[in-house]
Amino acid sequence: MSDNDAASLQENNQETEPEVTMESLMGELLEAEGMNIDIPTAGEIRDGIIASLSDNRILVSIGAKSEGIIEGKEFDAIPKEILSTFEEGKAIPVYVITPEDHEGNLILSFVRAVEEQGWIEAEELLKSGGSFSSTVAGYNKGGLIVPLSTIRGFIPASQLSLSRRFNMSGGTPEEKFKEFVGEPVDVCVIEVDRQRQRLILSERAASTETRDMIRDKILEDLHEGDVRTGRVTSIADFGAFVNIGGADGLIHLSEMSWDRLDHPNQLLKVGEEVKVKVISVDRDRRRVGLSLRALQADPWNEQVKDLKIGQLVEGEITRLTNFGAFAKLHLPGDLEGLVHISELSDKRIDHPKEVLKTGDIVTLRILKIEDKDHRIGLSLRRVDSPAYADMDWKTLVESYNLDHNVEGETIGAIVGEEVAQETVVEPVAETAEEIVAEAAEEIVEEIEEEVTNSTEEDKE
Repeated sequence: MSDNDAASLQENNQETEPEVTMESLMGELLEAEGMNIDIPTAGEIRDGIIASLSDNRILVSIGAKSEGIIEGKEFDAIPKEILSTFEEGKAIPVYVITPEDHEGNLILSFVRAVEEQGWIEAEELLKSGGSFSSTVAGYNKGGLIVPLSTIRGFIPASQLSLSRRFNMSGGTPEEKFKEFVGEPVDVCVIEVDRQRQRLILSERAASTETRDMIRDKILEDLHEGDVRTGRVTSIADFGAFVNIGGADGLIHLSEMSWDRLDHPNQLLKVGEEVKVKVISVDRDRRRVGLSLRALQADPWNEQVKDLKIGQLVEGEITRLTNFGAFAKLHLPGDLEGLVHISELSDKRIDHPKEVLKTGDIVTLRILKIEDKDHRIGLSLRRVDSPAYADMDWKTLVESYNLDHNVEGETIGAIVGEEVAQETVVEPVAETAEEIVAEAAEEIVEEIEEEVTNSTEEDKE
């Protein structure tokens, strides 16, 4: 063999020899002594066995040359309810923070290991599209907080199930979400970002419910007389639609207020939250009747308590229809009555406009008061009717404090039937005060004349 060949062989041998390091020498030594020790690396998750446990430190055997240590902030981070279950010999997962610190210790973390396992599980769920069950732990302004192992996941309000969204009420996060805390929930993972510690969940994706299913369930649970909270979804000329937990109900214009309204937007607006009473449920046609005014005090009884059949009242004509005229009464409250076309004139007329116009102030007589339907029937042609002479006379006595000796007598008995009949005139647009005052003056004049004649006869 030549010198060149020997030199070339020596170089090849040097290139194939492995690099000698402390770790390789330690491994060769341990192998020579028959010991199988796996040297850990930072960031690795290992299964360990608790070797000893003290008030501020846990020693864990993970198959390394020495036992690892969980202490300091890593010890304090372990939840107390979990720490109380730890005992010597218990198997736990650990995360390798430092294989060997400046003192030669192997530093471990239980919390980081569990958290890392949580992230691994979250990524697997995201990939598979599967769901998991948990419990609502809290809320913030945008939605609910739900844990996956030790990771806090977030369900945006838009990703809540339809039934939960329909049951939300209120304007603040507390009003919307507080009642859900502690409730079980099934969710899917829709976003994982370890770097930003971001885990986004969806209850809607894990739910199989449909709008029809929710509506049918709500209809089954609804009963007449129930008081529910809902949200106004749309407004029409005839009323407003309100969503109650997934089922739409109608508040008809007539059920919005005891006061007269021309349009629902005088009282409600879309998106507004309202409390309503269920007044009808038609499950076959899937229709729900709602009422706002049923939850309000009915002012009717108070407004009509002093009214009597036959009483004269003053009112303003507000509307003319083919069948009559509506008049708003000049009385406390917002009372309105109907003067039927047959009660406008003794003569036959084809339309109320032949006698009245909107805005006229007229004296009317009350013909009927219907408490059940909240209706008042009025008459214009009977304002001067002799049939109500007794009532009108008593009103005069009370209003003008006339001689009580003649109280209870009819106008006919005092002034004579012919004179009483002459006082019946065609209806005119006079006020109640004017009519009463004129009648009072005529009666007083007649009484004074009778008294004078009687005195002169006595003198003779």
